[in-house]
Amino acid sequence: MAAFLQWRRFVFFDKETVKDPAENGKNFVLPIGVSACDSGRGHIVLGDMEGQIWFLTRSLQLTSFQAYKLRVTHLYQLKQHSILVSVGQDEQGINPLVKVWNLDKRDSGSPLCTRIFPAIPGNKPTEVSCLSVHENLNFMAIGFTDGSVVLTKGDITRDRHSKTLTLHEGTSPITGLAFRQAGKVTHLFVAALEKVLCYTLSVKEYPRLDLDTHGCALNCSALTDPSQDSQFIVAGDDCVYLYQPDERGPCFAFDGHKLLAHWHRGYLLLLTRDNKSPNKSEFGSRETSPTEKQVLTVYDLDNKFIAYSASFDGVIDVLAEWGSFYVLTHDSKMYVLQEKDTQTKLEMLFKKNLFVMAINLAKSQHLDSDGLSEIFRQYGDHLYIKGDHDGAIQQYIRTIGKLEPSYVIRKFLDAQRIHNLTAYLQALHRQSLANADHTTLLLNCYTKLKDSSKLEEFIKSSESEVHFDVEIAIKVLRQAGYHSHAVFLAERHAHHEWYLKIQLEDLKNYQEALRYIGRLPFEQAESNMKRYGKTLMHHVPEGTTLLLKRLCTDYQPSRDSADRDSLDRMPGNKASSEEFIPIFANNPHELREFLEHMIEVEPRSSQGVYDTLLELRLQDWAHEQDPENKKILQEAALSLLKSDNTVFDKALVLCQMHSFKEGVLYLYEKGKLYQQIMHYHMQNEEYGKVVEACKRYGEQEVCLWEQALGYFARKEEDCKTYISEVLQHIEQNNLMPPLLVVQTLAHNSTATLSVIKDYLINKLQRESQQIEDDERKIRQYREETAHLRAEIQELRTSAKIFQKTKCSMCNSPLELPSVHFLCGHSFHQHCFESYAESEAECPTCTPGNRKVMDMLRAQDQKRDLHDHFTRQLRCSNDGFSVVADYFGRGVFNKLTLITDTPGGKAGTGSLEADLQRDLLMHTKRNA
Repeated sequence: MAAFLQWRRFVFFDKETVKDPAENGKNFVLPIGVSACDSGRGHIVLGDMEGQIWFLTRSLQLTSFQAYKLRVTHLYQLKQHSILVSVGQDEQGINPLVKVWNLDKRDSGSPLCTRIFPAIPGNKPTEVSCLSVHENLNFMAIGFTDGSVVLTKGDITRDRHSKTLTLHEGTSPITGLAFRQAGKVTHLFVAALEKVLCYTLSVKEYPRLDLDTHGCALNCSALTDPSQDSQFIVAGDDCVYLYQPDERGPCFAFDGHKLLAHWHRGYLLLLTRDNKSPNKSEFGSRETSPTEKQVLTVYDLDNKFIAYSASFDGVIDVLAEWGSFYVLTHDSKMYVLQEKDTQTKLEMLFKKNLFVMAINLAKSQHLDSDGLSEIFRQYGDHLYIKGDHDGAIQQYIRTIGKLEPSYVIRKFLDAQRIHNLTAYLQALHRQSLANADHTTLLLNCYTKLKDSSKLEEFIKSSESEVHFDVEIAIKVLRQAGYHSHAVFLAERHAHHEWYLKIQLEDLKNYQEALRYIGRLPFEQAESNMKRYGKTLMHHVPEGTTLLLKRLCTDYQPSRDSADRDSLDRMPGNKASSEEFIPIFANNPHELREFLEHMIEVEPRSSQGVYDTLLELRLQDWAHEQDPENKKILQEAALSLLKSDNTVFDKALVLCQMHSFKEGVLYLYEKGKLYQQIMHYHMQNEEYGKVVEACKRYGEQEVCLWEQALGYFARKEEDCKTYISEVLQHIEQNNLMPPLLVVQTLAHNSTATLSVIKDYLINKLQRESQQIEDDERKIRQYREETAHLRAEIQELRTSAKIFQKTKCSMCNSPLELPSVHFLCGHSFHQHCFESYAESEAECPTCTPGNRKVMDMLRAQDQKRDLHDHFTRQLRCSNDGFSVVADYFGRGVFNKLTLITDTPGGKAGTGSLEADLQRDLLMHTKRNA
């Protein structure tokens, strides 16, 4: 039970007398004899003793209509519908009538009355004490002074769709009714002078539950809004009780004789007598003299304070409309209570340092988070000035997210307040609003306080609760010397680079760093080995080499035995072994082991792997003194060269650097560098090897013999044997002109005429024989040419007699029609048409003629190949032969072919051209 005397009083409402704008600011005057009133739907409804119902708008405009002949006793305005329910009398006696009005429809200028029925419980007439209507228009409850409650169920606006029954009978007058809707369950609270009841209307039997054995006076009950769980308020003289449908709730010790109770927007309004009057049992105790002082008090039950309290004379009722409270009095005046805005109320509380109450008020008024944060800040400042630093920091923590953290941090930077600062920074991290500086400051606070337990709790929180920048935390812990904590944080949150950096640079734990890398996924293991490989190779060469072998073949992260058994083997990844070669800069032994392992496991390794291994093997070969081992190393190096996996240029340079003769010669031969092979032998003055190279590669490069001859010619030593062998080969293959041979050997002082005597004799004999053969062919060609000219002349001047008796195609006797050609061939007409490709050419002579024409065209094309001729002339050892060859092809002649004109007439060219045309392009003749 809460004693209201302990509640603080405030003036959160401004009281004003309502002025009539039409009367130059005079007080607004209510209609005389107001007997009932209600509000809703944007107007105040008044009923008077003459049966009229008045409507007061916000602009203070009054309209009325005659609802009853005598008086109006009760009004109920629905909030969600334009429906007004009234109770009044049309005749003398106890004959109350209930009328339902539709305010949206008019009947002769007045609202439409949709239903009229008498309010009588049973057969005994009695007066109506209270009235309530459900907002869904399906229930209406009427309370009577004899203790009866009549319930109308169905459409209350029509007679035919509703039924009326007596829900409750008793001896105590009914003082209040209220419907409560919770989901699909409907309850009816019933308040009488001596009891409080609740009926469940959504159940067919309408079960009843007695909630209390004492009630309240007339109009001293109300229903809270849904935000307060729609509780039923019963205002007794000693206490105010709140009820749920199944039990009694809290109560408040607000004493005083209650005249009126209302609930609106979280406020409880109670009207009490100013003087103590123990007249509780009087049913009509609300009827007071117009001059009696009454106190209207507005309570805020949530925040436990009195929002307003004032005295009035002869209050009729208090209504809530248009966002304010309106107090109607018997002297026809109307007062308005306007609530102050939230900011004004908060400032009033701030002046009295009532910050807790201000916070509760702001929350109940649904103030935004920015406004609440400002209240927390002011409350924190107040506590800080008072010296309550622990309380202040709790308020500042509630401003996180709105107030700049530096505002708070500056206040608590003093070493004596470091524990408060730590609490604030912890809260800042819990809300994930800390930046790098905040994390640094918090960790420094932990280290200064030497609070290892808090530090471990902070860094070892579950991953879902981490609210700080892990990398910053690692840096701070490392700088403070908390290496074990930094390593734990780095490993837990997969900051591999920091973990390895601390292990290698601070803890010098190389073996653990190597183990950690072996547990990482492939990409991260590869990148970290590239970064720290040299350091690890220097301190843990064997383990580093093994890890690199795994990384470059079929890498699988290392796991515990339990994990290895539970997880299926995934496809491995392979790193490029060539990229890790620089790691072995100072470890040639491990490098050789690594490279040999790679080419064994992965024969298709990159060329860089083979080149590096070749260099290592050549270095070993060069430094080896034992002949047997040197031979083994030589074979090993040659095997690499023959694997075709090395880069030619690099391998050649390496072999030359290490004077590896076998490798150099192999690479020359592989690259078809035959001249380099011979030059190599020449540099080493290996005469036999020079001649052997000419024999071996002379067919691929003919100039080798010429170079060999020049080489031996420049030697002052006796090289007659080698010169003779070279000359013999040159003679056999006609590789050099004799004059050039003589000029070449003229530079050698030891080469006498006897050396080239046999060569010159044989060369002259062959030239003489060639001249005789050429002259014989010339005579033959002249004879053939003369014969052809005579034949052509004969064809031109004499008639051609065709005496062939058989077809040249099928060898059958000729029959007409037949086809004859000047060449002497004759054909059946059908044979000619079957085999001939052209009507103008002889099928038998066509292949031969085509070859001649192709030869002529080829010679004609070659005449224009000046570049080719120039290149061949420059490269040839015998330029005269090249010129003679092109001269014979007709390069220096101009050949003109004359064919028939489009009209079929002979051209006007020379006789020789005409004969050539007749021979090559025969005319078809029909017998």
